[in-house]
Amino acid sequence: MRLDKLFSETGILSRSRCARAAKAGLIAVDGTVVRDPSLQIDPDACTVTYKGEPVEYRKYVYIMMNKPEGYVCSNDEPGELLVFDLLDERYKRKDIFTVGRLDKNTTGLIIITNDGKSAHAALSPKRHVRKKYVYTLAEPLSGDDRIKLESGVELKDGYTTKPCRIIPTGDRSGEIILSEGKYHQIRRMFAAVGNRVETLDRVSFGEITLDTALGRGQWRLLTEGEIALFTKDDGDDNN
Repeated sequence: MRLDKLFSETGILSRSRCARAAKAGLIAVDGTVVRDPSLQIDPDACTVTYKGEPVEYRKYVYIMMNKPEGYVCSNDEPGELLVFDLLDERYKRKDIFTVGRLDKNTTGLIIITNDGKSAHAALSPKRHVRKKYVYTLAEPLSGDDRIKLESGVELKDGYTTKPCRIIPTGDRSGEIILSEGKYHQIRRMFAAVGNRVETLDRVSFGEITLDTALGRGQWRLLTEGEIALFTKDDGDDNN
């Protein structure tokens, strides 16, 4: 890998800025100052530093974020607050994206990565990956409406949702677990029975649960165990 590509992929420096930094003697490989940004290196076998600080290279990044309200899961949305703006500069890579978007007014767990293969598998309908949300409603949810929702309801566009599970925690609040992820699906489901979602918060995605230590807008890297759960390849997974 070229030295300037490493800096570009880590998000620390663009290729042009890397060239200037190298010329200024700010970059070293295994303790030796390198002034050629096109130098071929093995990031797994050598130590690269910038201004004396180690540069950590990760081919793939996996981030858990507690998404705040008002932010959108988009890489480019003029005039909007982007979830990626909340990350440190070194993780603001051009190739990162969110796995399973949340709408602007929905909060909670999102996973940010550049691992397209694992993300595609996680979102595949064949995997039946379950997502759990905590909701509050404008009106009490009746027993009949709960049964309708759990059995599957027809949305305005004619689509009938798959069965889900609802666990009430109050007459207007509860948890909903489903394996689908259609556009604004949960809000549209409750609208189909004459109700309205006031707050919606995702707390789990598959086997990954939102870290309760993360406040709104905070994030952390996935642990090795969480990465293993996210990247595992078993088409029969029912979580």
